Amino acid sequence: MSCRNTSELHILGSSDQLVLQPLWDQLRARDALTQSPLFAVLFSISTYVGFCLPFVVLDVLCPWVPALRRYKIHPDFSPTARQMLPCLGQTLYQHAVFVLPLTLLSWACGPAPWPREAPELLQLARHVLGCLLLFDAEFFAWHVLHHKVPWLYRTFHKMHHRNSASFALATQYMSAWELFSLGFFDAVNVTLLQCHPLTVLVFHVLNIWLSVEDHSGYDFPWSTHRLVPFGWYGGVTHHDLHHSQFNCNFAPYFTHWDRILGTLRSK
Repeated sequence: MSCRNTSELHILGSSDQLVLQPLWDQLRARDALTQSPLFAVLFSISTYVGFCLPFVVLDVLCPWVPALRRYKIHPDFSPTARQMLPCLGQTLYQHAVFVLPLTLLSWACGPAPWPREAPELLQLARHVLGCLLLFDAEFFAWHVLHHKVPWLYRTFHKMHHRNSASFALATQYMSAWELFSLGFFDAVNVTLLQCHPLTVLVFHVLNIWLSVEDHSGYDFPWSTHRLVPFGWYGGVTHHDLHHSQFNCNFAPYFTHWDRILGTLRSK
């Protein structure tokens, strides 16, 4: 490769990196917050509740706004406060009792310093997609195992299936073991791919959004599964069938594992 081509690639890479540098600089400037031992828990809770709230509002309005029912997978179902509040309480309880102590322990061991440079945009996109694909495969295997072994299902996974018709706040209504399993997969994947801290944040935001959308019970024209071509992504309709039929659609997001192993179902 000529010196000119090498220089051009270097400039291209630098400009690609500069796209995210202002955002990364702003995050680094708030190190009092981002380096706090509470940041991970506050970030997780606020992102999750923030994504759930619009669907909670829709669930409250749906009985009074008939036009909304055309987008509901189960038009006659609207979760009550008696259903939603225990789900929210379980999420807050587990983050306070389990996630926070682990975060404090990790912080006490010495937080890793954040790099000065932002990741390149294409690198961030590749790593986020890689994390999603790895998580999808890991959770698929975990999910199948916890449905096929009765003791595992009764002890650890049954709690998540107490609501046959999903709603947003039921997304994290799960046992502590399931919460730890998903958190472990996340931590392993970002470490395995050596993701930049900004990539980790973007992945967590996207992962939380996709999981909330999958449980929301609403199938909009702009839902993720309608935007991804060729049926590669299952989305809310895919996951709703799992909750209603139990023996299909085990992958949380994509459809290739269910298609390969014969557990893919569609309406």
